[in-house]
Amino acid sequence: MAKRILITGAAGFLGSHLCDRFIKEGFEVIGMDNLITGDLRNIEHLMKNKNFEFHHHDITKFVHVAGDLDYILHFASPASPIDYLKIPIQTLKVGSVGTMHCLGLAKEKNARILIASTSEVYGDPLVHPQNEEYYGNVNAIGPRGVYDEAKRFQESITMAYHRFHGLETRIARIFNTYGPRMRLNDGRVIPAFIGQALRGEDLTVFGDGSQTRSFCYVDDQVEGIYRLLLSDYSEPVNIGNPNEISILDFADEIIKLTGTDQRIVYKELPQDDPLQRKPDITRAREILGWEPKVSRAEGMKITYDYFKSLSQEELQKREHKDFSEHIRR
Repeated sequence: MAKRILITGAAGFLGSHLCDRFIKEGFEVIGMDNLITGDLRNIEHLMKNKNFEFHHHDITKFVHVAGDLDYILHFASPASPIDYLKIPIQTLKVGSVGTMHCLGLAKEKNARILIASTSEVYGDPLVHPQNEEYYGNVNAIGPRGVYDEAKRFQESITMAYHRFHGLETRIARIFNTYGPRMRLNDGRVIPAFIGQALRGEDLTVFGDGSQTRSFCYVDDQVEGIYRLLLSDYSEPVNIGNPNEISILDFADEIIKLTGTDQRIVYKELPQDDPLQRKPDITRAREILGWEPKVSRAEGMKITYDYFKSLSQEELQKREHKDFSEHIRR
């Protein structure tokens, strides 16, 4: 009998790829999303699949799934600076109330749950590269605090359920991930640069461009999450690509990839923007036997070709998200 898995945030970039992977592995997948930042086009190819069902639902209200449930992947959350600065209350609620509802469901169903944490729990790190033992350097009351602290609380309550209730829990600390189905211009580096390149605009670099990031292709990220869910390890695990690059060097790579002649323009660095971001993946290598396989050159070509293949109308739809109906919630 097929295993059943609930994936929250199923219509999002990473959630939709996880739906694909678990369908491929023979699971019955229940996707759930309130579509604040998710997009049904990401999962429309699954709608007629007999092993997939979708629930348009806000998990901060309650979470219910009829029947048995073996696994839960909790990936519901705004995940970009533009999103969580425009909808800060919803960001905090899905990381706290939404997580509590998912953990409660996992306890009720005796299901194993994996929660999507983030490298942002490390804040602007004073340790480099970042390993799972590092507690972080986070400004709780800064503009990014709504996301950072939501994720830190998420980890804390997950471990409380693990220790107090004996719940089977997994925590993935996800570093910058990219690939097809991202939303352009959502405030993250890669979609911002690709969107500007496709429009023939100059590339915007914040600060002097010396800050670093480490980019993981989505297929590698999904493989790491899959292995972590099926592992016996309950402590947080970094899932990311340790191949670090400065934002300025990455902007040059984008210009070469797109074959355009854009200039690089500079703007002031946002408050609390991390100056360094590189995962120590020793734990993932040792426990999961996992490390990324797709090079940045290969992954970026696939990603750029994907967006280049979309019509102008589709590109515009993937750039804009209307939060107006959610602002007062």
